[in-house]
Amino acid sequence: MNPELIAKIAQIASALEVSGYPKPGNVHRTRDFHDMVFEDFLISGIAIGDTIREAATRAQEINNSISFKEANLGKFILQGVKETDKWVANNTNLGIVMLITPLAMSAAISNNLDELRENVNNLVFFSTVIDAIALYEAISIADAGGMGEQAEADVTSSEASQELIVKNWNIHDVLKISSSWDALAMELTSKMPVTFEIGYPTFSKFKKKSSINLATIITFLTILSQVPDTLISRKYGVEKAKEVSSLAKDILDLKDIDDDMTDFKNKLIEFDDYLFQNKLNPGTTADFTASSIMVSYLADNY
Repeated sequence: MNPELIAKIAQIASALEVSGYPKPGNVHRTRDFHDMVFEDFLISGIAIGDTIREAATRAQEINNSISFKEANLGKFILQGVKETDKWVANNTNLGIVMLITPLAMSAAISNNLDELRENVNNLVFFSTVIDAIALYEAISIADAGGMGEQAEADVTSSEASQELIVKNWNIHDVLKISSSWDALAMELTSKMPVTFEIGYPTFSKFKKKSSINLATIITFLTILSQVPDTLISRKYGVEKAKEVSSLAKDILDLKDIDDDMTDFKNKLIEFDDYLFQNKLNPGTTADFTASSIMVSYLADNY
């Protein structure tokens, strides 16, 4: 697939994700947070376009003159985060960049969804210690809430890079460590099951029969109802994250029995208010929503 098209799809996915409203517990077009606003996320989605295009262009050389080990996945994740950091003051899209960069690179060398998924895995699995060092720098720049803090290869450690070099750990290695408690790490070390098996089919289905906004919201709720958000669990514990998932499922069930969607929409607004007031932010779910939207639009172009 053409790198220009891939970059546009990545930007579109980022914009549609944040524009979904009311997307419970997250910034959206009718909800700002005190430290980040709707426009920050729009700017972030636009800012990464050049990096995504460059990453896809680099990936086109795979199986031609370079191997997966030379794809520079970590470099492009870091470049995307640095570019965002020039425009906005807070971490708006680290998770999205971590998900859509390998998707973009894979799309450049894949002919169908099966290949897309397999090549994402290849890019992560065959990355290098240099990629891992770049990823750690990206996480550090974004100052992601709790991400990468672990007993081994702690991203907050001043000796993290040296430790990675000594152990020769790549991106797959370091994410595998945190995959038991971080859903995004699990996603990138398991061939992206949430994106490909839950989010993408949900968005594609509802995009065909309803508005893009409703498709985005339903995708978000579907993911949240099945996968407790680990940004919430890191801050407030696993049980609270499960409680939020249960509430999401209750609201999602209303869409099937509510002919004019009035009850669904009212409960959705109440849920958004509840999460906002209690500072329960399903940020990882938002990241998965963006990657799911991206895969849907990539699939439209195969």
